[in-house]
Amino acid sequence: MMKPLTAAKIFTLLEPGPVVLVTTRHAGQNNIMAISWTMVMDFTPRFAICTGAWNHSFTALEKTRECVIAIPSADMLDTVVGIGTCSGADTDKFTRFGLTPVKAQHVQAPLVAQCLANIECKVTEIIAPHGIVVLDGLAAYVNRSKPDQRMLHAIGDGTFVADGERFDRRKAMQSKLPEGV
Repeated sequence: MMKPLTAAKIFTLLEPGPVVLVTTRHAGQNNIMAISWTMVMDFTPRFAICTGAWNHSFTALEKTRECVIAIPSADMLDTVVGIGTCSGADTDKFTRFGLTPVKAQHVQAPLVAQCLANIECKVTEIIAPHGIVVLDGLAAYVNRSKPDQRMLHAIGDGTFVADGERFDRRKAMQSKLPEGV
């Protein structure tokens, strides 16, 4: 039987995209923030994150127009929560959480060595009234040697899930997939 869900919790039905870490570099300082609101916009490497001036990293996104989207593995959950619950305004998060910044090829923001994947990005648009930052991916790197390959998904209520069983329907969906996917 269907039960009503309060309007304040509706977002928890759609939120469970992968949690990402967004790195920036501004005024000689690296920073990193956790974001669970992401959106793939099409089959090109264009996607968006949702953030705003309340996040210390937002100024860096506005000024430098670049960042790295780092995708943490499920075994990094406590690090991700820690990153998301402190501010880069007064904390060097790379040092505090023992993360290794790696020089990127196309942007000044660092990759994160401990993550499953890193995507170097250029900011193409900021839709301020909605906190949407549109990004174009410039280059991506994956770490298939990490023992834990599961991604984290935030439910939005302080709970998380990790990827589980995969169901392969590539053959059935072939006509809808872009070439090479």
